[in-house]
Amino acid sequence: MFTGLIETIGTLPSISAKNDYKVFQIQSSFPVSELELGESIAIDGACLTVTSYDNIIFTVEASLETAERTIIAQYKTGQFLNLERAMRLGGRMGGHMVSGHIDCRGKIKSILPVGNSLEINVTYDPSFDNLVIEKGSIAINGVSLTINKISSGNLSVNIIPHTEQKTTLSKLKQNDLINLEFDMVGKYIAKALQKENKSLTIDKLLESGW
Repeated sequence: MFTGLIETIGTLPSISAKNDYKVFQIQSSFPVSELELGESIAIDGACLTVTSYDNIIFTVEASLETAERTIIAQYKTGQFLNLERAMRLGGRMGGHMVSGHIDCRGKIKSILPVGNSLEINVTYDPSFDNLVIEKGSIAINGVSLTINKISSGNLSVNIIPHTEQKTTLSKLKQNDLINLEFDMVGKYIAKALQKENKSLTIDKLLESGW
């Protein structure tokens, strides 16, 4: 489980293949002494497992399924990556609950300066519209953000200067593909309602304990 608050930006010095897996060697500011084999790290929001590490580099592997659902297949050596280790129980819960399981790829429609911030407009598969609400949460390349405006297959978010400096989002350009993970709570509610074939109402939310 993650929070969508990026800890550091890493770089990608090496990409290789292992059968139908992609193998990525990642250099970051994470203290290597704190890493453990098998631990989960969100790479641009995609939860991947540490398979080895040395003094300055750790290695993760991505399956064919992960490559097909995320932007990982497009990575090139020298790429900058948003990195977040799994959250610790007992710590403050900033951002929102992020599973690290990418729902789909989105595309950058436009990036516009708004005051000191950037407005990023994103297109995505409209079949996910029921998971997108104004002022709701979304993770874009692993970054927890608040949705400002929506229309079918479109949403916008604002990036404040701090987020520009601490993540790779400021490097995005028009037509770039991005990893999208929609709000986990919304997905569970949508699943329950779909199963019961009922519409979402205030009474239903109260009945469910919300």
